Amino acid sequence: MSPEPTLTLDILMAALRAAAEPTRLRLLALCAQGELTVTELTQILGQSQPRVSRHLKLLCEAGLLERVPEGTWAFYRVSGRLPGAPLVHALNALLPANDMTLARDAERLLAVKRARAEAAEAYFRDNAAQWSAIRSLHVDEAQVESAVARLIGDNGPIEDLLDIGTGTGRLLEILAPSVKHGLGIDLSREMLAIARANLERAGIRHCQVRQADMYALPLPPNSVDAAVIHQVLHFADEPQKAIAEAARVLKPEGQLVVVDFAPHDLEELRARHAHRRLGFADAELRQWCQQAGLQTDPVIALPGQPLTVHIWHARKRAAAAIPSSQKSAAA
Repeated sequence: MSPEPTLTLDILMAALRAAAEPTRLRLLALCAQGELTVTELTQILGQSQPRVSRHLKLLCEAGLLERVPEGTWAFYRVSGRLPGAPLVHALNALLPANDMTLARDAERLLAVKRARAEAAEAYFRDNAAQWSAIRSLHVDEAQVESAVARLIGDNGPIEDLLDIGTGTGRLLEILAPSVKHGLGIDLSREMLAIARANLERAGIRHCQVRQADMYALPLPPNSVDAAVIHQVLHFADEPQKAIAEAARVLKPEGQLVVVDFAPHDLEELRARHAHRRLGFADAELRQWCQQAGLQTDPVIALPGQPLTVHIWHARKRAAAAIPSSQKSAAA
């Protein structure tokens, strides 16, 4: 990984000039709260797309925002790797809490996020009964499940396992012989109903499911031995926060297994299957894991037609080595 850029006086002056404009300050405030596309920012600000794009370009050139292209979309975010990130956070702390324009932006941002969540929930609800079939459209799930089972079971039985975004509970079924207690969480009631039925039918009594948010897991810190995030992150609004929250509940030396697609350009997965992200680069996942206090192993690549599945295996570092930023990242 390349070293983080150093903030110099020249960079600081350029960043201050770029930020010293009302619309650009509003953009910084919004992007500091998560990844947003040009279309979403246009909706929130009520300005034309060319105007918003021009402001975003200036902010990126000044090192205040990062542009992450992905197919025909591009996400804008505040990244800790940027030299101007400390300035963005400092400026946001100075923004007046009672400003009417900023308050309206915050309300519209909430509406955008709510619309995203509703679209994803509607997709899960409409496809709950055939979810397992949809997951198998592009890769051999048996191969993936076998690899995950080997990683989880390599060091003997697991006391407590957490399956984040459990869906139909399939991974709980697969991993049940290797765990003493298993918990699957999901936001979709329809998915949980199917998962409960599947576990009951398989006679698995030591694994349960419950409704919960992957960004706010209903578990105390350092409470599970292993966590799995299987084909969930590409639906996530803020995948790095999901990683940080999973790391929070892991015990020291606990393991995290993340399964998702390598970067691809199948735009139809957005329209047809509500995918938020078109896969993840290995370097991006490794950075998120590192920031959350996790040490990663080499990625496992399982080529498919046409998609490739990546499996990341990471362990939580000892308590003394976990960065203090982990708590704030999960907040």
